[in-house]
Amino acid sequence: MNDRTLIQERDILNLIEEKKLPELKGYISQLNPVDLAEIVDELDEANSLLVLRLLPKELGVEVFSYFDVDKQKEMVSLITDAELKYILDELYFDDMIDLLEEMPAEFVSDVLKNAPHSERRLINEFLNYPKDSAGSIMTIEYVALKEEMTVQEAIDHIRDIGMTKETVYTCYVTSRSSKLVGIVSLRKLVTEDISKKIGDIMDTEIITVNTLDDQEEVAEVFKKYDFLAIPVVDNEYRLTGIITVDDIMDVIEEEATEDFQKMAAMAPSDEEYLETPVIKLAKHRITWLLILMISATFTGAIMDGYQDVLSKITQLVVFVPMLMDTGGNAGSQSSTLIIRGLAIGDIQIKDFFKVIKKETAIALLVGSILAVVNFLRLILVERMDMTISFVVSITLVFTVLMAKLVGGVLPIIAKKLKLDPAIMAGPLITTLVDAGSLIIYFKIASALLNI
Repeated sequence: MNDRTLIQERDILNLIEEKKLPELKGYISQLNPVDLAEIVDELDEANSLLVLRLLPKELGVEVFSYFDVDKQKEMVSLITDAELKYILDELYFDDMIDLLEEMPAEFVSDVLKNAPHSERRLINEFLNYPKDSAGSIMTIEYVALKEEMTVQEAIDHIRDIGMTKETVYTCYVTSRSSKLVGIVSLRKLVTEDISKKIGDIMDTEIITVNTLDDQEEVAEVFKKYDFLAIPVVDNEYRLTGIITVDDIMDVIEEEATEDFQKMAAMAPSDEEYLETPVIKLAKHRITWLLILMISATFTGAIMDGYQDVLSKITQLVVFVPMLMDTGGNAGSQSSTLIIRGLAIGDIQIKDFFKVIKKETAIALLVGSILAVVNFLRLILVERMDMTISFVVSITLVFTVLMAKLVGGVLPIIAKKLKLDPAIMAGPLITTLVDAGSLIIYFKIASALLNI
């Protein structure tokens, strides 16, 4: 919450405390709905309900749509059935579906029971789409036109229904069987001869997504084409809805959050941190921590296997943490960049060998610089034996090379295997690289020191 909204929240609380309800009603009616939703979210139940009821009905619905899921549930439990019915009737269809998805089954049953037959069928259809699919986030609030309409008839149609639609900037032309046959922009409509037919001016080259497409794939289409909205069709190419840019921004945020959680070796969760019970947070983390802890025993086993080397030259142990940390950091750098590239489409599976070539070049350059600096540090500052200094430094080159290749290649392999590349991130890469760097270190030490 910024300074402006904090001041507005204080003003609202002062007006409530002084019981100046007419002044409060006038004040909150002038606020931005998004800011007001943020303020109400911080109020207690009684004050939240008071503010919501003082708002003009249409503004109240808009503010309600900006609440997070927990606040919406809280408000639903407090308002009357009549107030809830009005909110559900006035919410855009996709926002209503989002609300119903989070509500208990008995609440959804009541809504369905009181809904008109046509709307009940649509609600059931939307609720049955797979979670995270295009169908689950689309809306039916779009403008549909017919090919035989004139431009004037289309404009009149938009004037009649436009205020109830989520977007009017792009209109969708459908056949008698509801198949999508074209699109036409509002700009084109208002600049064309009003006597022309929609079929003559519509664009038939249409980018669409299927109702069953994953929402992450839909987000990639939005990013590629810079759309404000995209039509959603079924397997028969019938127009079933549209997805707008505001909904896909929420998806991008969700996917980014999920990737960050996976990269930190945690089970993904869409709950707020402060609202999530400690037991649940621990449950999300413990599985990967157990896996990584057990896999880390390999490093101990490797060191145990080279006890004869360590017993003869104990100085070698001093450099183990530095080599492992350097390898882990180098691998994490590469994996982070590759995962990001895969996520935004800059890198494809077909670029596998290009990635290997580039990461090899980077590793040799970076590893050589690190090795030279480290060699000079050990000789001039630490006064270390030259042979040991060379062993440690040359190991750095091979460790960085191995780490960069592992960090660059594993996310692409995961993508090829239909896995989320984010699981091939920080902790997992570090564990693999730690084991690899120890093997490289002791092999080089054994060979060069004749142990």
